[in-house]
Amino acid sequence: MRGDIAGMGAVKTNLALGQSITNVAIDAGKAVSELLIEMKAKAVQASQEGLDTDSYTALHQEFTSLRAQIESIVATAEFNGKNLIASAATDLSVLSTVDGSTIQVTTQSIDATTLAINTVALSSATTAATALTAINSAIVRVSNALASLGSGAKRVDIQAEFTQKLMDIVKQGVGNLVDADLASESANLQAFQIKQQ
Repeated sequence: MRGDIAGMGAVKTNLALGQSITNVAIDAGKAVSELLIEMKAKAVQASQEGLDTDSYTALHQEFTSLRAQIESIVATAEFNGKNLIASAATDLSVLSTVDGSTIQVTTQSIDATTLAINTVALSSATTAATALTAINSAIVRVSNALASLGSGAKRVDIQAEFTQKLMDIVKQGVGNLVDADLASESANLQAFQIKQQ
């Protein structure tokens, strides 16, 4: 039983690591979603006819700055060397039981290239309309990615909670088997002392 407890402790550590990795990816995905909403605002603003060149230039610079921020967030959204939202990411396999079962968390690439917003520009009302369409699609894709990551994170969280409860039960069982009943032992000691006297 103590061996089982040690094994469950290792599983619990792996589950905690899985929780951290998925939480970093989810937080990064939320940040990307917020940046896409800001980019959408810029695209809507640029889709107005009759803006002068300086206005388009300023809007485009802000737009590309937001896109660069998305790339930066995606590139740095890793924990323990694992990134679930980069384009070259691999699925996360989290050990979930002592017998070797795992929980798979599927990667969700949400970099600018995957979202198809890496080449859009705000140089005219026409290009702004194209950018707006691309941004709307990207927002939907990121929402779907967050839903998938959230589902994987929930499975890991549930298993971590169950593993902790299971460890507590097994520890209690070991305690029941090996710990002395102090009240009973004290009564036996007193009885023995009386007999001895």
